Amino acid sequence: MSKTVVLAEKPSVGRDIARVLNCTKKGNGYMEGSSYIVTWALGHLVTLADPEIYDDKYKTWKLDDLPMLPDHLKLVVMKKTGKQFNAVKTQLNRNDVREIVIATDAGREGELVARWILEKARVKKPVKRLWISSVTDKAIKDGFKQLKPGDRYLNLYDAAVARSEADWYVGLNATRALTTKFNAQLSGGRVQTPTLAMIQARENEIKAFKPQKFYGIQAVTDKGLKFTWVDAKNNNRMFAKDKAESILQKVKNGSATIVSVDQTHKKKHAAQLYDLTELQRDANRIFNFSGKQTLSIMQKLYEQHKVLTYPRTDSRVISTDIVPTLKDRVKACGVDQYARFANKVLKREFKLSKSVVDNAKVSDHHAIIPTEQSVVLGDLDDKEQKIYDLVVKRFLAVLSEPHEFEQTSVEAEVAGERFTAKGKRVTKQGWKEIYDNRFEDDDDADQKLPKLSKGEAFGKLKVSLTNGETKPPERFTEGGLLQAMENPVRYMSSDEKHLAGSLKETGGLGTVATRADIIEKLFNSQCMDKKGKYLFLTSKGKQLLDLVPEDLRSPALTGEWEQKLGLIADGKLKKDKFIAEMKSYTKEVVQEIKGSDETFKHDNMTGTKCPDCGKLMLEIDNKNGRMLVCQDRSCGNKKNIAKRTNARCPNCHKRLELRGEGEGQMFTCKCGHREKLSTFNKRKQQEKKHKVSKKDVNKYLKNQDDEGFKNNALADALAKFKK
Repeated sequence: MSKTVVLAEKPSVGRDIARVLNCTKKGNGYMEGSSYIVTWALGHLVTLADPEIYDDKYKTWKLDDLPMLPDHLKLVVMKKTGKQFNAVKTQLNRNDVREIVIATDAGREGELVARWILEKARVKKPVKRLWISSVTDKAIKDGFKQLKPGDRYLNLYDAAVARSEADWYVGLNATRALTTKFNAQLSGGRVQTPTLAMIQARENEIKAFKPQKFYGIQAVTDKGLKFTWVDAKNNNRMFAKDKAESILQKVKNGSATIVSVDQTHKKKHAAQLYDLTELQRDANRIFNFSGKQTLSIMQKLYEQHKVLTYPRTDSRVISTDIVPTLKDRVKACGVDQYARFANKVLKREFKLSKSVVDNAKVSDHHAIIPTEQSVVLGDLDDKEQKIYDLVVKRFLAVLSEPHEFEQTSVEAEVAGERFTAKGKRVTKQGWKEIYDNRFEDDDDADQKLPKLSKGEAFGKLKVSLTNGETKPPERFTEGGLLQAMENPVRYMSSDEKHLAGSLKETGGLGTVATRADIIEKLFNSQCMDKKGKYLFLTSKGKQLLDLVPEDLRSPALTGEWEQKLGLIADGKLKKDKFIAEMKSYTKEVVQEIKGSDETFKHDNMTGTKCPDCGKLMLEIDNKNGRMLVCQDRSCGNKKNIAKRTNARCPNCHKRLELRGEGEGQMFTCKCGHREKLSTFNKRKQQEKKHKVSKKDVNKYLKNQDDEGFKNNALADALAKFKK
């Protein structure tokens, strides 16, 4: 009997699919049933080959060897996951396998993961595609009933290959050119560099900003009613103090007469459902989670707990086919503190607007919402509960009734000058109830107004001058930077604005899946630093922006690429034509870097000379510790200064650093504790002698008389009760 191989992207998803398809026989990297064999990748198992595969001369980085432009880029199996690739390949090439179902993530990158494996394994069997947004049993069953033809996604695969190859040609050549030209470890890419440029642009705005004092006038009646002065254009600020003082004198002894009272009934709907970027922003703002941390937590809630849908989405709406499942999803998440609100939602008939349901605005996946699988909140750790709480509250809020209130706007006249007051009376809490009415509100300035009528007058006004100062734009937090990467249009020059549509359509710089990693990479490469919650460029980051070609500093390059990649995915542009353009562009980039007269100044230079070439050495700080590295990359001399260890300080219990070499090695701590390695080892040996192991404790407890651990009084009472 012929079988079908199902290729998932990760083991956890593979096991879920295997369970649904009744594949119970466990094999080496796969699970098998009567009709299906489910196997899995571990993310990418196959990647583009490094430059040295094409020519041995590329093993050494030399400026004269650039640009590197092989005719065709080769695929290689990744060393660290080679074993799993062989396991997958064996299943794909089995004689009893007639068909393959690609069940990797439904998107451009997921398509690439699977198709590269098929290409490297040289498999030519018929392909079908599973395209689902959650990995619940129901979603998997429904997905297998509606498998799509594999050919439908060949253009998407071409677009994925084009993106990957373009990044290889431009990224690797630019990085090697910058590093060899300026003798420093520099990396230039179409996403990293514009991201740095946005931080620099914000920093320039802050430096160029000149605060201005502004003035306003407030009038308070004897009943505590507050009026604010406004001009003909409804501005309540004046930048000329003499004008403000003049108006103050004019209205000082006047009385306020009500000119108009305008009452309107308003509805405020909940914010849209979460996509990944919006969730990362809120998690950063509320819990100070990094973008990478939020994605990692979301991945566990999706794969392990199966209580939330696919996280790597840039859609904030759902499609019409999800609407019939909404009540099941509400029941699944409506437990404990959510039960009261879930029950209210279940009693409603849903009339959802286009801001909630819109097929046209759903990309590969719909917004992040709960699945139909019931949640057990006790199974989630603290961080998982925080992220789950954000998603569930937003989901229930969107399905709840709107917040309704009566807005009253009052206009009064004092000595010919206009004054206004605003008030609000809540008529229905609606979705705000879910947030304990603590939801951020821009109407905090509204006051409770008494009943007022036109022509009513107020004497005894207490009139005062108010003042303030304009503030510079806020520095980027990680959440703010994620938002700017999603919509970088304001950081493009006027002649690049025609690409704004493409950038908006494709989700800006990077993808929802890669942005957090890009930010992490900029931290790790010491181009960017964090002080408190705000991001700053380092000296290296600032210099890199001066050294890279101008094109690589602008989000427009990504906009241009994404526009063309979109055409490839739609079958309107040939991949080979795009790659030919990328090769020409790579030549221009390398030529520009080669011709640069700029220099790079290391800000981590030490006074220590390299024992091999005599040049001064650089101090490098990485996750393993600190080391000295020769500034000349061709020399390559390295020497450890301090290694971070897992050994703990006996005083403050912080991790110790190990410094020195040979017998002179010494542990040091920030608190001032110092201890020779030999002394540390002796101390540990002594502690071991007096330390009782878990095994010894268990052995001791087993040998004890059980009676000694019983509550005899309780046992006697229970025995009597039984009689």
